[in-house]
Amino acid sequence: MPFMWGPGAADVPDMLGDVPLWTTVLQFLAAGLIVGFCVLQWVWWRGALRSDGSSWALALSVAMAGMVLVAGLHGIAVGAELREALSFLHGQLVGVVALLCLPATRAFGRTGPRLRPWVVTAAVLLAVRTVLWFLTFGPVDAPGVPTGRPVAVALLFLVLALVVGYVVMALGAVRLNALGVLLVVAAAGSLTMLTAGILLGGQPLGALLAGLWPLPLAVGLESLASVRLRRSQQTARRRELMRDALAQVTNNAWFHRDPDALLVQARDAAREVLEDPTIEGSLRPLQRDRFVVDLFPEAPDRLAPHERTFLIDLGLVVSSAAERYTLTERLSRAAVTDTLTGLPNRRAVDTHLLEVLERAAVERTRVTVVYCDIDGFKDVNDREGHAAGDELLRRTADYLRTWVDDDTYVARLAGDEFAVIVARAPGDEELADLARRVRSGFGARVGTVVGPRLTCGVATWNPSDVVDADTLLRHADAAMLEAKRTASGHRVFDPALRARAEDARRLRSALERAVEEDRITAYFQPIVDTRTLEVVGLEALARWQEDGHLVLPEHWLALAEQTGLIVPIGRSMIRQARRALDRHHMPVAVNLSARELHEQDVLERIDTAWSGGPWEHLTIEITESTMLRTSSAVPVLSELRARGARIALDDFGTGFSSLARLARLPVDVLKIDRSFVREVRTPRGAGPVRAIVALAEHHGLDVVAEGVESAGDLQALVELGVPQAQGNFVGRPAPGLPVRGARPLPRPAADELVRRVEPHLPGRRVRTVPRPLRMMQGALGDATPEHL
Repeated sequence: MPFMWGPGAADVPDMLGDVPLWTTVLQFLAAGLIVGFCVLQWVWWRGALRSDGSSWALALSVAMAGMVLVAGLHGIAVGAELREALSFLHGQLVGVVALLCLPATRAFGRTGPRLRPWVVTAAVLLAVRTVLWFLTFGPVDAPGVPTGRPVAVALLFLVLALVVGYVVMALGAVRLNALGVLLVVAAAGSLTMLTAGILLGGQPLGALLAGLWPLPLAVGLESLASVRLRRSQQTARRRELMRDALAQVTNNAWFHRDPDALLVQARDAAREVLEDPTIEGSLRPLQRDRFVVDLFPEAPDRLAPHERTFLIDLGLVVSSAAERYTLTERLSRAAVTDTLTGLPNRRAVDTHLLEVLERAAVERTRVTVVYCDIDGFKDVNDREGHAAGDELLRRTADYLRTWVDDDTYVARLAGDEFAVIVARAPGDEELADLARRVRSGFGARVGTVVGPRLTCGVATWNPSDVVDADTLLRHADAAMLEAKRTASGHRVFDPALRARAEDARRLRSALERAVEEDRITAYFQPIVDTRTLEVVGLEALARWQEDGHLVLPEHWLALAEQTGLIVPIGRSMIRQARRALDRHHMPVAVNLSARELHEQDVLERIDTAWSGGPWEHLTIEITESTMLRTSSAVPVLSELRARGARIALDDFGTGFSSLARLARLPVDVLKIDRSFVREVRTPRGAGPVRAIVALAEHHGLDVVAEGVESAGDLQALVELGVPQAQGNFVGRPAPGLPVRGARPLPRPAADELVRRVEPHLPGRRVRTVPRPLRMMQGALGDATPEHL
């Protein structure tokens, strides 16, 4: 049974009436064409990263393709019910296309009224049209069914009018380009064809227009998609070029050292990528070594967002590189510049002096170093403070700068030491006069009548010498030290000083070999009880065996302390003392130097060398000056004392100890310096010894007198109450000391030894050799007091 919209519905025009077959074929072809357009729209949608414009264009194309396909199916449909349903579906798709035009217009125009009310109104009208269709759908001859087609057509026209009104309002204030005008014309053509198709409903021409009306709009969207797709591809290609250009400028930033040259490269890269020769750049410094870079064209408003970002990124690369160059240059200057005086430092001197020497070797000219040291600088620091010392250094630097010319280079080496390097140096007499003038000028401009003064040492390199910058500095330093020692004010490094320096170099090399080969041997000197002459302990003394000869410590001990060789020597002495303890079963004393106390792991080194042995049999000897001037001495010695070791203050009386401070020091033994023992038989010498003994008794300390060289010294010490002594008279140092059991002496020799020693032992009448004396005699062998 045929169905229609109701009685009288046939009197209302139908958009899709009976059409010729060619029209239907044309509609199917149009549907296929629009489907092809959909593929292009989908490619645009994918390439545009699913932007709003591409999404709505794809939705419109799909809806129009479905609408034209429904129109074609209506032409070949059989049966009134199916044709009526397809006709209704076609009308609804027309409304859907119109509805999609609202957000598409907003996406393309990027402006317009608020979108939601318009979309809701259009959607409600389409929903009402759908409801009316279901309410009025029934048999053609059914009584009471209202006429619905005029209302449906009116609702469709309302939707179209709503859309047209929104489009006019949205695009009215927009300046359209050629592509926008084309799209508007295509939409107007489609709207005209749709209106004509509705008005000419039931006629073949009207059906044709109603079925093909989306073609102009589809062609317009296709043109838009093509242009946008091409632009998207161009944008993608330009983004790649931007990334490549940014990477190239970033890489070059690590090799350039000129920010202006890097800015020119960044500007040229931006011009090439953006195809805009008007782009310029500027580099402006800010505070604290910061920079800002601007890259801008004549018309910045025409730039796309990603193009502006590209220019900003290029500017950041250039500004960061400029800041890095500035920081690198500042750090490089700081690495070779003294921060206090602004003069070149020791590192710069080494580099400059080597360059000057190499150039002089080619030019066959001489190079001179004037090594300057400020006499009394420490007194200025101690008396006036470090700020005054710093000011003195700055004034010295300003004074020495007055001597700078093309052939002169002034630098601060370290502390209060400066160097003046003279390239193409004149003769020796002129150099000596230069040192005198530098010294006298310093006294007139920087120092005062009472000081400080400048001591200068002059050393010259000749073309026949080996190119060695370090040796030349050492020679100048040696000349300065000699001038300071002799108080002459200046000294030229002459052959005598050269021979002395060469001797010192050979001595150091030999000492280094001796330490490496463990040829520093411990000699042990006995410490005896002054009344019984019984050996109560040993002191380990370092001795250097070289080519079968004994090198005394006074020839190399200062050098070992200066070079740090005293540290391994001290460890060796402790190890040998530990072996002597096992061999002789006697307490052992070992000297500890100030250089050893400065080592971070001094306690671990001592513990390893002593092998964790009985600490109560170890005495650590340290000089009074080292105890007071080395900040790490008291904690280290306190820890050793806590372990059980005894601490002896060596050379006591020659330092600066106060009586109040002595009670707070970790000390167990006071060793009277040999300078007092040497004069102990005089009132001037006996007084200090008596005071030291009283001081030791007051603080509960033991006393040992050093340097006992005669029986008279020993007798005087006994009378003053000194309990223990050591010296050549009571026992010379020896590599081995058989204190455990004396070798028997021939009776006449023993009696003679007793006869000669007995008068010096008050209150004792000995007819035979006592045990303590026998032990001493065993230690000394067959030596007599005259040979001790």
